[in-house]
Amino acid sequence: MKNPRLALSALVLALGLPMAALAQTNMKISISVGQNSHQGVGIDTFAREVERRTAGRIKVQTFYSGSLGGERESIEAVQLGTQELTLTSTGPVPNFVPAARILDIPFLFRDKAHARAVLDGPIGQEMLKEFESKGFKALAWAENGVRHMTNSKRAVNAPDDLKGLKMRTMENPVHVAAYKGFGIITTPMAFPEVFTALQQGTVDGQENPLSVIMAANFSQVQRHLSLTGHVYSPAIFLMNKAAFDKLSAADQQAFLEAAKEATRANRARVDEDDAKGVAELRSKGMQVVENVDKSKFQAALVPVYAEFEKQFGKANIDRIRNFK
Repeated sequence: MKNPRLALSALVLALGLPMAALAQTNMKISISVGQNSHQGVGIDTFAREVERRTAGRIKVQTFYSGSLGGERESIEAVQLGTQELTLTSTGPVPNFVPAARILDIPFLFRDKAHARAVLDGPIGQEMLKEFESKGFKALAWAENGVRHMTNSKRAVNAPDDLKGLKMRTMENPVHVAAYKGFGIITTPMAFPEVFTALQQGTVDGQENPLSVIMAANFSQVQRHLSLTGHVYSPAIFLMNKAAFDKLSAADQQAFLEAAKEATRANRARVDEDDAKGVAELRSKGMQVVENVDKSKFQAALVPVYAEFEKQFGKANIDRIRNFK
């Protein structure tokens, strides 16, 4: 045959192979928690939707439990292009995109509905664009959940109960500043190291959404849980910008739509975990303080809030706080 394309087609047909097999692109996406989690549901849905929307031409391989590294390592890999995608909490994100720090201010959001409205609205969508100059395509805001505190030492009913506790915090300057305001001895640490650190007593406690506390089996190494709800923790689907830019316009849209669908599934799982989490963790032996006076925790952070207003601008904070 003179036409090489026809020759290749004939060879494929003769071997009984689908044409798509030759053109299939493989990409990787990772999370730091297990597959049976809110983030696992997110990346599983994303991978399925990408494959469906690209008719199998693009396959996304999923990796769980920090098998490709912790969140910071995965974000670095996506930025460098050695890994195409990750779903991560915003914990380490400010180290790469400083504008995202504002989202980690304690008690910034009234509740999950308020946070979701902010992230899905103009404020959140503007912030997604901040990632592009840093080598990322931010596909969508997903959800990690509302963070609560656990420890192995004592029940936490008020801020004074936190003083002197060694607590693992995310590698995030806003969180570290806030928790020091509570009198906590902060220990920034990558998530894959946390269970062992709690088990060995390197730290007394940690703070995370119920979804993470359950998925990571922290009930095995923590006795006390307090529903402080001190921070709403977003998650975000990040893609290497060069890899995104190489896609056709139709495939770019497929990735964006897949991320939206994955976010819906991820948030639904967070809602499910929040609804059943306290009962499940109690059944595993945790002692739970449900009725925490949040006003006392907010009052303890007044000096820290003054610093945040200098750092981010009161108008910017109020824009988020007052969004409806």
